[in-house]
Amino acid sequence: MIDFAPGMRTIIRDEEWMVKKIETNSLGNKTLYCIGVSPLVKDRESIFLADLEEVQIVDPAEVKLVADSSPFYKRALLYLESQWRQQIPTDTNLHIGHQAAMDLMPYQLDPAKLSLQRPRQRILIADTVGLGKTLEAGILMSELIARGKGKRILVVTVKSMMTQFQKEMWNRFTIPLVRLDSNRIQKIRASLPSIYNPFFYYDKTIVSIDTLKRDVEYRTHLENAYWDIIVIDEAQNVAERGDHQAQRSRLAKLLADRSDTMIMLSATPHDGRSKSFASLMNMLDPTAIADPQNYTSEDIKGLCIRRFKKDVKDQVSGSFLERTITLERCRASAQEEYAFDIFTEMQLEMDLRKTKGTGQLFKTSLEKSLFSSPAACIKSIEARLRKLYKKYTADDIKDICLLEELKFALEVITPAGFTRYQKLTKCYGKLQKKWKHKVKRSGVFYAERLH
Repeated sequence: MIDFAPGMRTIIRDEEWMVKKIETNSLGNKTLYCIGVSPLVKDRESIFLADLEEVQIVDPAEVKLVADSSPFYKRALLYLESQWRQQIPTDTNLHIGHQAAMDLMPYQLDPAKLSLQRPRQRILIADTVGLGKTLEAGILMSELIARGKGKRILVVTVKSMMTQFQKEMWNRFTIPLVRLDSNRIQKIRASLPSIYNPFFYYDKTIVSIDTLKRDVEYRTHLENAYWDIIVIDEAQNVAERGDHQAQRSRLAKLLADRSDTMIMLSATPHDGRSKSFASLMNMLDPTAIADPQNYTSEDIKGLCIRRFKKDVKDQVSGSFLERTITLERCRASAQEEYAFDIFTEMQLEMDLRKTKGTGQLFKTSLEKSLFSSPAACIKSIEARLRKLYKKYTADDIKDICLLEELKFALEVITPAGFTRYQKLTKCYGKLQKKWKHKVKRSGVFYAERLH
């Protein structure tokens, strides 16, 4: 019986392989997990049964040494450097994540340092907006890839964030994520045998949570798939809400068991209900919280990291701009007051017919557009009128006449009579002068009627 050991070079099927791992089954036969060395099978992983294969051990004493004739031994040095880079870190220090293409802040390394100290890297990164949760996740993913724990990666996010997340991972960390949608999954399934799992087709993928939540179609494939790293962006969307488990929550629970490493990202992880937040923690560690209604910060220590801008202000050296708020008042014109009065007294039948708790629904949305601009309000009215014209006439429902009256009142408001617009242009002109020759800034304007 040949004694195999990890690192041993072998000749199997006329190709050279390096043994990575050896397992012995119940019959005493050995299974060799190998990686290719010779050019034809280089870097390919294969499994061989020692009792069925003709295995030839490469004797180091019989290896022919060839002198390096390159200038300054460049070939030998390059080979040694490549072998050194293939060494897998085993400590808790950061080796590669901090070298990403980004303006690194010290606090952004904390999630990776905290996770690497634990046997399994399962963490909720709940930093506030603007602190770089995506970058912090990328740092941790890079470290896990360097340790051989990131071959298969699944990123689950909302559809609107897929492109941004994909670009960040590639441009900053050179992590290639293949975008999967329903059409691409169907194409993969069409090109493969029916027994093949489409989620094994690509090693590193990013997919919309709304695509995966169709558990009838994908549940079986997800149950039989596994990943080294699973990232759930906007994790607040997968938390349990009351006693009802939405499709997104059931999906997250299913994925939680498909990987040893899970990274959750959310700027608003807590909605004020203890049970909802506890459901996220129990996805990371089912033993963390025994009573979802009663737990402390000690119960989730090591599972969640949350910082606000004030907590890291001393580390960013002025990178966060202070928000300044000013109150500007302007007297409404006669045309605006006339439109406001019509809106205030308006009672819409369609809203009054709604069930209790949903009344005034359209009027509320109409109010928002009214304080945006007359043009926005007119657009909302026209959309509502088109729906009413299809079902009713002016004699059937008074909403048509009321909305047409409000529309007419808004149409007579000229730019000169739109006082908020005039005030806005003056304020913007002042801000332009104030911000000249300084860092680029942005402004947000809100409007309300004061009686």
